[in-house]
Amino acid sequence: MAIERPLESKRIYSGRVVSLRVDTVCLEPKGTQALREVVEHAPGVTIVPIDSQGMLVLVRQFRTPARQVLLECPAGTMEEGETPEQAVHRELLEETGYRARRLIRLAGFWMSPGFCTEYMHAYLALGLEPGPAQQEADEDIQLEQVPARNIPDLVRTQQVQDAKSIAALLMAYTLYRQEWER
Repeated sequence: MAIERPLESKRIYSGRVVSLRVDTVCLEPKGTQALREVVEHAPGVTIVPIDSQGMLVLVRQFRTPARQVLLECPAGTMEEGETPEQAVHRELLEETGYRARRLIRLAGFWMSPGFCTEYMHAYLALGLEPGPAQQEADEDIQLEQVPARNIPDLVRTQQVQDAKSIAALLMAYTLYRQEWER
């Protein structure tokens, strides 16, 4: 298998959310050169919040790239110096108003490693305590509660179409469904 050794990197664009760079790489051992376009994005978190009644707390919001309203797990970008757990608590509070007494790490995964640096940390949030949401000025989020036992139906019927949410929901369901199906 060829390993890509970086030769040069040029930043083409720097924005508030993403940056774009073009890397020149050498495919070893062949020595062939290639260009790689890379979208730089900070790591993020996605959260599967389940309350004491077994209800899943999801968010519904308009997503400009998809040009539609999507049903998703609460999620967000980690801030500089923030741990994944700190980001989970912050994002959960901002988007839903809930605080979690217990977090369980589900997994971590690359969002689209063929061109993007974003790494996503997925967590299950339990022991939820409700409170007022603290949405950012550019967010318009509605909460939707669904029985956690319905996770497979949400995915199968494409009510949830967001990849990070599908991955996190199915991981949580696979690990904890026996508790939710009682």
